[in-house]
Amino acid sequence: MRVALAEDGALFREGLLMLLEAAGHEVVGCTADGDSLVELLGKEQADVAILDIRMPPEPDGGLVTAERLRAAHPGMGLLFLSHYAESHYLMRILEIGTESVGYRLKEKVGSVDVLSDTLTRIGSGEIVIEPVLAKRLVERPRGDRKGVITRLSERELDVLRLMAEGRSNNGIAGQLFVTPKAVEKHIANIFGKLNLHADTSEHHRRVLAVLTYLRSQRDGE
Repeated sequence: MRVALAEDGALFREGLLMLLEAAGHEVVGCTADGDSLVELLGKEQADVAILDIRMPPEPDGGLVTAERLRAAHPGMGLLFLSHYAESHYLMRILEIGTESVGYRLKEKVGSVDVLSDTLTRIGSGEIVIEPVLAKRLVERPRGDRKGVITRLSERELDVLRLMAEGRSNNGIAGQLFVTPKAVEKHIANIFGKLNLHADTSEHHRRVLAVLTYLRSQRDGE
């Protein structure tokens, strides 16, 4: 996979470069800021761009840079890295795009297997969300939940949390020790309770379900 990298921390950038190369990926270029990454990708093609959320040219430069890249290269995946799992970052990321995007903690992508799995999933069009963030959002006390989310059962919230991580139905079934058919039923119930009707694709409804939950948490803060 062809990968471009923008990270203003020199040590982390070099470490990630070595990790990517060890995983067999072709790194088309490394930069320390968003403007340089945009310039680089005007000359080089990449399957996925990896961006530090908090980097120049401004405090959240990775997000601003990603908006420019998604407009110029709509088919390219975007992997956002941060030291922090923040719901407001996730909301902005999903406003940039709901396909081929990922948000992971820097400390969690320190192995070849995790990094390669994340890049592969993004490259295939999936959303990959840091599990700790999805868990934190869904496991807030029930009294803090707002609107239509209160209609969901605890098991449906478990399913929604795993959907937020970008897991497939089989992956959710494995985590919850239930059958894929049971997962399909829970997801259908979630779609119904959140008024996400069958006139849109399965993938799009999964994204909308996650967005509905995230918005309910943001409104309750």
